[in-house]
Amino acid sequence: MSLAPSLLLRSSFLSPPSNAKLLSSPRLTTTHRRTISYPRISAIELDQNTIVAISVGLVSVAVGIGIPVFYETQIDNAAKRENTQPCFPCSGSGAQQCRFCMGTGIVTVVLGGGETEKSQCINCEGAGSLTCTTCQGTGIQPRYLDRREFKDDD
Repeated sequence: MSLAPSLLLRSSFLSPPSNAKLLSSPRLTTTHRRTISYPRISAIELDQNTIVAISVGLVSVAVGIGIPVFYETQIDNAAKRENTQPCFPCSGSGAQQCRFCMGTGIVTVVLGGGETEKSQCINCEGAGSLTCTTCQGTGIQPRYLDRREFKDDD
């Protein structure tokens, strides 16, 4: 068994060279040029896993940019609208009932031996109510980001 004298190796990535010979003659004139053919990539094979990985990467970048942009536009739109929603904890009154005296302004303390002592509430100073801590007394429910205090730690 003999092998064929010319064995061609082919790849799906490389196109066959169109002219691999050099034009060489003893007398080269300006009209003749040397042509050299280089292999060219004709196509890139992509398997399903590569396509899925590229797609996931593109979607991740889009979501990573899209979500902050969406929230920024919502914050800007909310700032333009007037907030008229009444505060939930104080029902729009701006004041909450004191939790220690239950709104009476007087605290009853039972002492030893069955004695009771009544004194003015030190939490509300006898008023029976406190300024609402949610709306700060305005009676209007603050928006989500308005409820937070951003303090610089420096």
